[in-house]
Amino acid sequence: MTSKRNAKKVKESVTVKTEIVFPNDTNPMGILLGGRLVEWMDIAAAITAQNHAENICVTAQINNIKFEHSSQVGDIIHITAKITRAYNSSMEIIVIAESRKSVNSKKQQIAIGYFTFVAITKVGEATIVPKLMPITKLEKQLFNSALNRKFK
Repeated sequence: MTSKRNAKKVKESVTVKTEIVFPNDTNPMGILLGGRLVEWMDIAAAITAQNHAENICVTAQINNIKFEHSSQVGDIIHITAKITRAYNSSMEIIVIAESRKSVNSKKQQIAIGYFTFVAITKVGEATIVPKLMPITKLEKQLFNSALNRKFK
């Protein structure tokens, strides 16, 4: 088990979640409900946070979700969640959702958002999380820009 003081790489906690859009996930026009997509994104972000923190984590904030395109019944949804920055007991996670038709279709980004999670103990108190070690240019860019999004 990683010590809470050791830094972890972004790739150590990445989560990829796949869903298929069923009729009960849509509005009367067969278009994926935004709330259902946010639920799936939140679950992926929670898994990423818990993998990084090695603790139970709770959603503290959902920030700047941008819906870019719609998705319909039968589409396959791919959700990727990556930690962008770890603070003391909280973490920011970027979540990107992509959609594709079930047969030979290119993925299209349908939503992007930032989620903040707090690691907690079994009695519900905030606890320290490992530092984050960004490696790639994009990871470093997201790490640095996270300060601009904090508490907004």
